[in-house]
Amino acid sequence: MGQHYLKSLFAPKSVAVFGASDRVNSVGQIVFQNMLESGFQGTLFAINPKRANVQGCQAYPSLSVINEPIELAVIATPPGTVPNIIDDCGKHNVKAAVIITAGFSETGEVGKALERAVLESAKRHNIRLIGPNCLGVLRPEIGLNATFNKGSANTGNLAFVSQSGALCTAILDWAKTNNVGFSSVVSMGSSADVDFGEIIDYLVSDALTQSILLYIEGIRNARSFMSSLRAAARIKPVILVKVGRHEAGSKAAMSHTAAMAGSDDAFDAAIRRAGVVRVQSVTQLFSAAKALSCGFHPIGNRLAIVTNGGGPGVMATDCAADLGLVMATLSQGTIEKLNEVLPPTWSHGNPVDIIGDAQADRYRHAVKACMEEPNVDGVLTILTPQAMTKPLEAANAVIEISNQYSKPLLACWMGGAQVEASRAAFNEARKPNFRTPEPAVEIFSFLSAYYQNQKLLMQMPGPLSHHLEPDVEGARLIIEGALQERRKVLSEMESKALLSAFHIPVAQTLVAHSPNEALLIAQQLGYPVAMKVNSPDITHKTDAGGIRLNLANAQAVRGAYHDIIEKVKRNRPDATIEGISIEPMIVKPNGRELMVGVAKDPIFGPIISFGAGGIAVEILKDRSVTLPPLNTFLVKDLIQGTRIAKMLDTFRHMPPVNQEALESVLLRVSEMVCELPMLMEMDINPLIVDEHGALAADARVVVDFHSPQSDRYAHMAIYPYPAHLVMNLQLTDGTNVVVRPIRPEDAEIEQDFIRNLSEEPRYFRFMSSVQELSQSTLARFTQIDYSREMALIAVIEEQGKEIELGVTRYIINPDGESCDFALVVADGMRGKGLGRTLMIALMDIARSKGLKIMEGVVLNNNHAMLKLMERLNFTVTTHPEDSNLKIVRMLL
Repeated sequence: MGQHYLKSLFAPKSVAVFGASDRVNSVGQIVFQNMLESGFQGTLFAINPKRANVQGCQAYPSLSVINEPIELAVIATPPGTVPNIIDDCGKHNVKAAVIITAGFSETGEVGKALERAVLESAKRHNIRLIGPNCLGVLRPEIGLNATFNKGSANTGNLAFVSQSGALCTAILDWAKTNNVGFSSVVSMGSSADVDFGEIIDYLVSDALTQSILLYIEGIRNARSFMSSLRAAARIKPVILVKVGRHEAGSKAAMSHTAAMAGSDDAFDAAIRRAGVVRVQSVTQLFSAAKALSCGFHPIGNRLAIVTNGGGPGVMATDCAADLGLVMATLSQGTIEKLNEVLPPTWSHGNPVDIIGDAQADRYRHAVKACMEEPNVDGVLTILTPQAMTKPLEAANAVIEISNQYSKPLLACWMGGAQVEASRAAFNEARKPNFRTPEPAVEIFSFLSAYYQNQKLLMQMPGPLSHHLEPDVEGARLIIEGALQERRKVLSEMESKALLSAFHIPVAQTLVAHSPNEALLIAQQLGYPVAMKVNSPDITHKTDAGGIRLNLANAQAVRGAYHDIIEKVKRNRPDATIEGISIEPMIVKPNGRELMVGVAKDPIFGPIISFGAGGIAVEILKDRSVTLPPLNTFLVKDLIQGTRIAKMLDTFRHMPPVNQEALESVLLRVSEMVCELPMLMEMDINPLIVDEHGALAADARVVVDFHSPQSDRYAHMAIYPYPAHLVMNLQLTDGTNVVVRPIRPEDAEIEQDFIRNLSEEPRYFRFMSSVQELSQSTLARFTQIDYSREMALIAVIEEQGKEIELGVTRYIINPDGESCDFALVVADGMRGKGLGRTLMIALMDIARSKGLKIMEGVVLNNNHAMLKLMERLNFTVTTHPEDSNLKIVRMLL
């Protein structure tokens, strides 16, 4: 697999600046000056047809007079000139361009037409574009400053990608004075071509980048964004700021869930599933990045505070409570340790108040004891300068302890001149430190969120969660039947039938179309009964006067029928009434009324929400939102994100609910979302759960047409584990193997597989001397995004443990039509047909994805692989740039 296609953007060997100028403060003048002053390590060309020289350098009228290859074009010319420049770049094999020029889609129809012309030309010539209307790109390590920012940037290991050029300039100015350095700074502009996903993709494997920081205003391609974000977060901390919260839901939403769940809820759910930390300000962005770069390994949200002042300790405690953190409970052993080293007047609890006259030794002993306490996940140490205080000595003691532990240790040295030297010492040691307690506690909350979100990232659920498979085909027929009748809202009967198809318990419901029919149904079901208007146009039945409960006899049923019809016609004269639904009155003394919902976010696709149900659902707004697919771990996390979760355990006189039954319903709803792309909105409200189980008392479902696609889960932002690809196969020697997509938990058997290969097959696979996989490579190999890559492993089971026998994988190229592949089998499996079996399975999957070409690179002396490729009808040609390599290629 060759170099990344964006290498020309991030590591060009030659750059041409179109519009390079001597006119002071013009964009072209600043860009070219920045390139000169930053010490660009490649070759730099000024393009200006009106000047022979620019800023002391030879200027060229066009690319045609330059007899050297150009890798990157930086364009700072009027918008009308840009389409022709891109066309000229294409003719001279330029592969990337940064369009700083504004005046495109943001200016109206003329600008939009210009932008379309630029994109068409770029696509025709296979040129990738950053911008237009952007600040530009910086790579300080190679002296690339292709921006019109007045100034450069320090070299560092942070990559900053922003949709706001103005924010970039402010950040660069701030970073200079705060000694913050960057591996890359990318201003996206209008993101007409290259988007967040592709930039993040490059930064994942960029050796110069240790952490990725994002400033986001909006997401265009959710699948690409999520794929790259999840890939990056498995290897490097990713921290982001998202702005632009807007009104939740659409006014035309037909369900509670769709009306309540705004795009920001979906975004939050998405980035949590991606293992990413979201902060609220740029200051927090860099503080969190600094904390995560310190080598901390956050493991929870239990905070201990060590302070020499009671007031700051209380301030920090209040802030921790506001952020949902837990104040750690110190064990008796730790209390006794502290009793031995602290004065008798210490606080004897958390916060650990070590008294105002505390010296460095007291800090050392107290902080060390808290760091070693099993109930503590992180420590905040606070110092206020007092008469006996020696801030620098205390700071050095804290720094020394911090180097001994991986738990987060944050410092807050309050004050001014007396603690300046201490702050300098913390900064020199690269330890996060703060002037006031609240920001320090906030950063610990982000570290805690990072830990929790990393656990969510590791979850890789399949589309189906139960051994009892749903009746997917029956559910589709219900939906298709409604759509054929040009209805998008299912009736209550159809909605409950849909739930039943996925084995969600529902209240038995029958529909009456006359008072007499209502009497017969009530008699059949048994009193008492509940009656509800059956109308596709009414979401809030209570508001329309369409519900009557606890009807105990025939007279009450007949009266309720007439009363419902009359009041609904008066309150909602526009609504179609399709009868009155009747069901047994559900009497659950210990029941909790909950709501489970599905809505379709315009960016991230289907989302699932859970929270308090009943008639006050939109007032209480107690809900948690997540993205499917779900497993038990993710369902528990969803439930715990609500206030009502506390009422599901023993509550007053009521026993705890049947948690397993509730989790089962949520898992089944996830199945519905995965398998039914036509499902647009759904409310199960109320879902009544008690100690005996769960029952969907009412349901409302909205559906719509969905075009079939080769990718069965294209409607989802997170691709489920493709369980349908698991195969039981037999090799030519009779060995039975399981061939299945790789999973995150396969890291150990993948590492063992590579270790157990002999030197030659390892060299053939990696084309270098690899003994074992690094942790980051192992994560990339096992924690994959099935929508853009596939890895199949062949395994057998020995003594209750799986053994990996071979692996093959492909990664889809940016063109979306071709893929690169790799294959390796265990030494003892050669000649048994395993390589052929794996390749045929991989090729079939690639075809089903709509891919047209599969290709790879093979060493000349890998004769067994080349022979297999020929048997599989791959063409074999010599690599144009290296005669020791062969390119193998197959038209799928």
